[in-house]
Amino acid sequence: MGTSRAKEWTGMPAEVAGGDSLSALMTAYQSGDGGAFEALYGALAPQVGGYLRALCRDATRAEDLLQETFLQVHRSRRTYLPSRPVKPWIYAIARHVFLMSCRSTSRRQRHETIADEALPEIPVPPEVARLADRDALQRALGAIPADRREALLLRHVWGLSFREVGAVQGVTEAAAKLRAHRGVVGLRTLLGSSRGGS
Repeated sequence: MGTSRAKEWTGMPAEVAGGDSLSALMTAYQSGDGGAFEALYGALAPQVGGYLRALCRDATRAEDLLQETFLQVHRSRRTYLPSRPVKPWIYAIARHVFLMSCRSTSRRQRHETIADEALPEIPVPPEVARLADRDALQRALGAIPADRREALLLRHVWGLSFREVGAVQGVTEAAAKLRAHRGVVGLRTLLGSSRGGS
C-alpha cells in the first residue's frame, strides 16, 4: 500500500496529507472506497508505526501491531465520526492494540525484560538532541515512565496537539500537558545527572 495511491487520491504526497484530507479519506472509506483505505494507510502507517515502535521497543512486534491496528481501523470504520480528527482516533486504536498485546503477553510471560542494547532507537526530538549524545538520550527516554514518554513523543515527535494526545491516552487535555511536561522535566533531570556524573 504505497504512497502513490495517497498522492493519487488526495493530490498530494502521503507525508503532507493534512487533517481535512485524512477526514475525507476516512469518510470515503466508510462509503466503501477501498482506494481511500490504501491512501489512508499510506499517509498514516509510517507515523503510527513509529509510535508503536516507541511504545513496544521491538521493531518486529511494532510491525505486527501496526497491521493489527489497521485491521481494527477496518473493523471499527463505522464508528468513526467525520466531525472528529482522524489521527487521534487511529492513534487511540493503536494504543489500545498495544495495551491488549501487553496484557496477553504479560499473561504468558510475567517477568521478561529486554536488555538496553536490544532496544531499537526511540525517536528523539531535534531540540532535545543537542542536550546529550544519542545513547544517553535513548537511556533517558527509556527511564521516563511510559505514560509521560508517550505524551512527550506524541506531542514533540509526532506533532499531535495536547487535545489529540489526551484523546489518544484517554485523559483530559490538561492531563496530557502535565504528562508531557513531566516527561520533559524528567528527561532534563536524567540528562543533567548523567552529564554531572560523567
